[in-house]
Amino acid sequence: MGRIMCFDYGSKRIGVAVTDELRIISSPLATCPSNEIFDFITTYLIDHVVNKFIVGMPIDMRGKNTHATNPTKDFINKLKKKYSHISIDTYDERLTSRIAKDAILLMGKNKKYRRNKSNIDKISASIILQSYLKRNEL
Repeated sequence: MGRIMCFDYGSKRIGVAVTDELRIISSPLATCPSNEIFDFITTYLIDHVVNKFIVGMPIDMRGKNTHATNPTKDFINKLKKKYSHISIDTYDERLTSRIAKDAILLMGKNKKYRRNKSNIDKISASIILQSYLKRNEL
């Protein structure tokens, strides 16, 4: 069984998380500059089998699109074109940045680590993926 890779898309940075091979747990993998993400994915796929992508879908608290929804959809379309052999699903990413910030605080990380937005991005991707796994095991 292949891994699942998850993306927390942003115009500057993309947080990336992956599952283990058994798809039991999600782990933060990296934060990549948006313009380098496809090189990152291609390199990762050389050594790992991934057969599903999850992309966090930005929607507001009322379930409506945000300013980030269309750029995220554009990213999904590029993923579909470049990696047509890998299925793609979306997942609600509401509040994941807030949850990630709280998780970093609970981990006892220092202020410098907490202020680094790339840490929040990759942990957000991991939270999105873990939520997806939990919801889909039912």
